[in-house]
Amino acid sequence: MPDTYGPDDFDGVEIESSVDFAAVPDAFQRLWTPHRLVYITAGPQPHADECPFCVAPSLSDEKALIVARGETCFVLLNLFPYNAGHLLVCPYRHVASYDDATGEEVAEMGALTQTAMRVLRATANCDGFNLGMNQGGIAGAGIAEHLHQHIVPRWAQDSNFFPIIAGTKAMPRLLGDVRAEVAESWPHP
Repeated sequence: MPDTYGPDDFDGVEIESSVDFAAVPDAFQRLWTPHRLVYITAGPQPHADECPFCVAPSLSDEKALIVARGETCFVLLNLFPYNAGHLLVCPYRHVASYDDATGEEVAEMGALTQTAMRVLRATANCDGFNLGMNQGGIAGAGIAEHLHQHIVPRWAQDSNFFPIIAGTKAMPRLLGDVRAEVAESWPHP
């Protein structure tokens, strides 16, 4: 593997420098990853016959990693978390887009998100959150066919290069342990 790359090494993708742009420099280092274009431009990937978010509610909470069930939505741990405690809020109904969700689903997603944040603050002592929905495969949704919102707890200094350099994500806690703690701390009406 060469130590340096030229424009021809990435099939015409031009490597750019931040000094080429008129902007106030910030304190961030940039890690340019033009090789990710292969993934980004690959198009839709085949999915399993069954939607995992439709199957999950029929399983036990422990097996499906569900921490709470509401009337129209449920909360579960992400099987491939960015951080320990990474939760997803999903409607039971198989609907892809936020603008196709009912008013009841939207309201309950919001209420469950608020509760999840309170529970994670209490159980994980996190410093903040990333909240979001990736709408469509092109936007990064791994399961684009079923609406879900991410709740990712964050801590000061929780970023590192281990996932980039080693292709490994260090997770300090087992999913089952996190699920049990969050479910136990979830308020019950």
